[in-house]
Amino acid sequence: MDILLIAGMWLDGTAWDEVVPELTALGHRPVPVHLPGQGDGNGSATLDDQLAVVLAAVDAAPGKPLVVGHSAACSLAWLAADARPEKVAKVALVGGFPAPDGRAYADAFAIEDGFMPFPGWGPFEGPDADDLDQAARERFASAAVPVPETVARGTVRLTDERRFDVPVLLVCPEFSPAQAKEWIDDGESPELARVAHLDYVDLDSGHWPMTTRPRELARLLAEAAATEG
Repeated sequence: MDILLIAGMWLDGTAWDEVVPELTALGHRPVPVHLPGQGDGNGSATLDDQLAVVLAAVDAAPGKPLVVGHSAACSLAWLAADARPEKVAKVALVGGFPAPDGRAYADAFAIEDGFMPFPGWGPFEGPDADDLDQAARERFASAAVPVPETVARGTVRLTDERRFDVPVLLVCPEFSPAQAKEWIDDGESPELARVAHLDYVDLDSGHWPMTTRPRELARLLAEAAATEG
């Protein structure tokens, strides 16, 4: 199965470099999605531009792909399910929850000169980044790509309720499945609350398991691809 890999804020497609060979060895075809505005120098890219690239990857898949979104890109993966509910086999959400209709894509951090730069490690101290040593933090910060405001502040638009019939796997890295269930029950993710087939899986890592637990993450994604419903 094709497994489309969409990285979150400040990351380009190389974020999946250690996951790709693991998925290939497990018999799948991983496809890192290179998002406009994140690594290609396109400072005018919009959220719609990013979604168009994701949908092109979905349409290019020979069968129904598994669409994986990490962090903020959970919303992009969910937008793909909304736009192609008959084409997406399953969505895997890694360390994040999809934004509901009408909400900004990613509005948690400051905009500077038309971009949202990586804000440093202060906001991520604790479970998010505890498994990143100093060298890994320095590599991440030096490679982080400021995301255009037109992406980060883009409005999520969801239109097709058939998305709720697309199976979803919520990969829980820096939080537990029990915490995720509690948040959803408390109304913090109205989208996931309506998903007909929602599964949870624990992953002992911080917020960036593609960096710190690539083999374990690949195994979980391969298992998700093998069980579509």
